[in-house]
Amino acid sequence: MAKSGTAQKQDGAITLVRHGEPALSRRVKLTAAGYRDWWGRYTLAGLLEGQIPPPQLVKWAQEAGYVYSSTLQRSIETARAVCKDKPFESLDLFIEAPLPPPNFPNFLTFSPKYWGGISRFWWWAFNHHAGEETRKQAEARAAAAARLLHDKAQTGDDVLLLAHGYFNWMISLELGKLGYSQTCEQGFKYWGCRRYERRA
Repeated sequence: MAKSGTAQKQDGAITLVRHGEPALSRRVKLTAAGYRDWWGRYTLAGLLEGQIPPPQLVKWAQEAGYVYSSTLQRSIETARAVCKDKPFESLDLFIEAPLPPPNFPNFLTFSPKYWGGISRFWWWAFNHHAGEETRKQAEARAAAAARLLHDKAQTGDDVLLLAHGYFNWMISLELGKLGYSQTCEQGFKYWGCRRYERRA
């Protein structure tokens, strides 16, 4: 209990941000094998040139006491664009959950957007992981990520994570379990933010 006349310090806000638009085009039709190759190249790709981060996001970055990115290039370049000269830390903990496509026959071709939806459903519903991270493993990682962000927010400083749409959503589920409420929701769009605050 806080001493009489002493205000209790409120936890900082946690903001989860999806990276900016990558340089790799989605305007292609691919087989399952083609999408597996495309996803491999997407994982290594940086951002499309000429993008400007939203002013509100830049403001939150400057106000944050802790800024993180994943170790994937599109996340690192997003953090650089938002943080300017401010330092940030990149951790494997925050990389995107895998998207191995199901082994559909080659006469079925889809755009990367649709392959992403199909692959995510197969991964989530049927545990199709093709030797990569399973749903259960990713959920445990999301819980660990949420706990790290929560621990930093308990110092009273705001926390900013510049990472990936789906894994950020998985983290948000864990933040809810820790008592956080959403105060900003911009969905899965590039540069989109989800902000969470926790009241004592």
